[in-house]
Amino acid sequence: MSKLLFGTAGIPLSTPPATNGDLQTIKGIQRVAELGLDCMELEFVKQVYLSKTNAEKVEKFASDANIALSAHAPYALNFNAREAQKIRMSQSYLFSAAEVAYICGAKSVVFHPAYYVGDTSEQAYRTVKTALAEVLEKMEDKGIDITLRPEVSGKSSQFGTIAEVANLCSELTNTMPCVDFAHWHARTGVYNSYKEFASVLDEISSILGKDALDNMHIHISGIEYTANGEKRHLPFEDSDIKYMELLQVLKDYNVGGIVICESPIMEEDALLLKHSFDGLALQG
Repeated sequence: MSKLLFGTAGIPLSTPPATNGDLQTIKGIQRVAELGLDCMELEFVKQVYLSKTNAEKVEKFASDANIALSAHAPYALNFNAREAQKIRMSQSYLFSAAEVAYICGAKSVVFHPAYYVGDTSEQAYRTVKTALAEVLEKMEDKGIDITLRPEVSGKSSQFGTIAEVANLCSELTNTMPCVDFAHWHARTGVYNSYKEFASVLDEISSILGKDALDNMHIHISGIEYTANGEKRHLPFEDSDIKYMELLQVLKDYNVGGIVICESPIMEEDALLLKHSFDGLALQG
């Protein structure tokens, strides 16, 4: 059976403050290990806050603790911006996140690709693909071997349907989707049942091949949403997300990779996911 790892979107809330010059990121990784979780996503969502020197320390600690790392690039990205300067800035932010995450030992960098800004899906797709290809070329030139993961988005104004993300990854090297099931539920108002969750995996495997299910990066939480899509993340118990049906699909499809919990009570709900999944696995 493929290995599925469970962890938090950022430093767990129960992590004690760092003292004596320690890095809070390392304290967070230590707390993840203490909780019995498997992975942590480094949240570079406002800025890439680690220096290269500190990133090397993070890599060593995470490796010794056997905690898998990924990262989330800054939110301020739009590879379909009207202004060329904003696209160049987005490329710079994503490259910086990839560079530091790679030094940290992370295998993936998640990012929000773009807004439509009045364009059709096809128009935005072409612009996003061109901009990302340039980032990937620079990464290859610099020896940065890390997977870029465009994320399934939660609002109808954002580029990032399942098909858009999967097709983009089929045409670019070193890319794979980040499938945020809460986002997709919020964006569509549906996709909240065993059959619908399974259809997402079927669509991904039909575009990228079944091997794509061996190396997934998944986001999940409860979510509040409107007709326009996501509003805010919620604990599972306060939402309508059918996480047990999702976990059953992940088990039945033998999915491998990383599951990051973005709940406001991140470690509690990450442990709920892990223990629930382990319970399903024991049932055979």
